[in-house]
Amino acid sequence: MCDLIARTGRLQQRYENGCRLVAGCIPFRYRISEEVSDSSCEKVVEVLMISSSSGPGLLFPKGGWENDETVREAAAREAVEEAGVRGILLDLVGEYEFKSKTHQDEFCPEGLCKAAMYALLVKEELDSWPEQETRSRTWLTIPEAVENCRHAWMKCALEEGFCKWLQDKGHQLIQ
Repeated sequence: MCDLIARTGRLQQRYENGCRLVAGCIPFRYRISEEVSDSSCEKVVEVLMISSSSGPGLLFPKGGWENDETVREAAAREAVEEAGVRGILLDLVGEYEFKSKTHQDEFCPEGLCKAAMYALLVKEELDSWPEQETRSRTWLTIPEAVENCRHAWMKCALEEGFCKWLQDKGHQLIQ
């Protein structure tokens, strides 16, 4: 049984100019590839995606940024609640606007959202987490993740945000 409890409801959510503010992350790890022909090893980046609770396709953990936390705290919390992972929250890889079909309310009648997405280097996979009954998690290579990503804005966050960040700064993490 999981001792952690997922936050629910909209009373503490942040809004800005009729837009719901969201925080999330692209969890990743390095895996050593055995497919290298010579004796050297190559590290492959894998990202963690989760199943959607509202339909087919895979997602990155994200959710509402609440009044009592920083955007970074919200992103780390969502990783624990939805994907059951903890790690080192690194840089912001970008901010992305999208329209939510399922999250329209009196503060945001059109469902407009703005997501701050971070890179999260995963250090721990929890055996139990708040949303484990409704979500499964899957490690994928970046091309596999692009192929399976449910939302266009998340695909953009992966390809244009995370991959650019990885190229610029990610190599510093490989030691």
